[in-house]
Amino acid sequence: MEFTEAYKQTGPCCFSPNARYIAVAVDYRLVIRDTLSFKVVQLFSCLDKISYIEWALDSEYILCGLYKRPMIQAWSLAQPEWTCKIDEGPAGIAYARWSPDSRHILTTSDFQLRLTVWSLLNTACVHVQWPKHPSKGVSFTKDGQFAAICTRRDCKDYINLLSCHTWEIMGVFAVDTLDLADTEWSPDDSAIVIWDSPLEYKVLIYSPDGRCLYKYQAYESALGVKSVSWSPCGQFLAVGSYDQMLRVLNHLTWKTFAEFMHLSTVRAPCCAAVFKEVDEPLLLDMSELSLNDDFAEGNNDASEGQVRVRYDVTEVPISLPFQKPPADKPNPKQGIGLMSWSNDSQYICTRNDSMPSILWIWDIRHLELAAILVQKDPIRAAVWDPTCTRLVVCTGSSHLYMWTPGGAYCVSIPPQPPFSIVDLKWNSDGSCLLLKDKELFCCAAVAILPEESSEYSSDD
Repeated sequence: MEFTEAYKQTGPCCFSPNARYIAVAVDYRLVIRDTLSFKVVQLFSCLDKISYIEWALDSEYILCGLYKRPMIQAWSLAQPEWTCKIDEGPAGIAYARWSPDSRHILTTSDFQLRLTVWSLLNTACVHVQWPKHPSKGVSFTKDGQFAAICTRRDCKDYINLLSCHTWEIMGVFAVDTLDLADTEWSPDDSAIVIWDSPLEYKVLIYSPDGRCLYKYQAYESALGVKSVSWSPCGQFLAVGSYDQMLRVLNHLTWKTFAEFMHLSTVRAPCCAAVFKEVDEPLLLDMSELSLNDDFAEGNNDASEGQVRVRYDVTEVPISLPFQKPPADKPNPKQGIGLMSWSNDSQYICTRNDSMPSILWIWDIRHLELAAILVQKDPIRAAVWDPTCTRLVVCTGSSHLYMWTPGGAYCVSIPPQPPFSIVDLKWNSDGSCLLLKDKELFCCAAVAILPEESSEYSSDD
């Protein structure tokens, strides 16, 4: 694995959808770099500090959210002289996103007064009154034809279906929720999943014409749904709950076919591989070198305290570190807070927030626990390679942690300036990783894995 130099950043960083460019916010400047050469190809100056950036799906345009103003600025890579500025005036702007056609921008005003669709082709705009959330509650079909927008009026939640060509409302239907949390189209665009706030365990499957296909409620009178995710193939719907369980529904009957528990003690007959992060002192044997005494003593002192990180394979039974959340505080740190599917839908990784340093990897094909990663620090991010079955994890340390079905291993970041990885992202072709520090970022070129991943030693 090869790493670039570390560069300054003060906010969001992200790859373009075509994997050719990387956009970086540096105060009020938007820096566009080439992913291969890392040379600056465009530099745009915004009117204020950049809070948010998002690429259009065709990678020709990029928007910057200046939420302190509040204002949106959009830029074109093909026509650097072209500019676009969106200002809602007293209504403000809480969030902005691109439409699937890359020629419209959707903004949500402060206090969720309205959602506005702005056209880059003409001066037309369309308003949708009373959106439910600023950043959530909007989902597009995979083919980019329709948008589902959650709204609320008269103490009732609704789904508005809009055409992404004319932006006309094609239909509106009420949903059976007390306080709708979010919505998402299925990957095959045949159904819409809606889930309620944590105060009410309720997952609802609707058809686009407003018929309720299924209502799922695992239990009552306790904190409910924390995370929901469709598998890329569209056949499975994963629901993570505050009761520290992952439940998986099938797309034919919408019934639960798997329930995975996150226990603090793992015992047989579980046959999962348990990888535990350990420190190993880095010892240099210079006994056979012809060095003078002063140099040898100084070098021994310098090597003391240096360690390398590797995984130990541990046998079950094993007790995992568990943090019991206080009962008198809101938003308890428990339940499935992180959940992500592999690109082939065979694996799903989860983190139970009561055990923040443990990552669970479940095999959906065999309905069993495939592996457990026991880290020293809480897991910040876990992302799957978009092209193969490879998972990359960061914990705020100077190491990357990777898992494949063939094993797990640790990668140390070269000691450039001190670099602690707090977030990471793949580009769309799986050849490059973006590693983010609090004030710096760098990229790592990653080798493409063969279809049948080979065995890895834990200290590569």
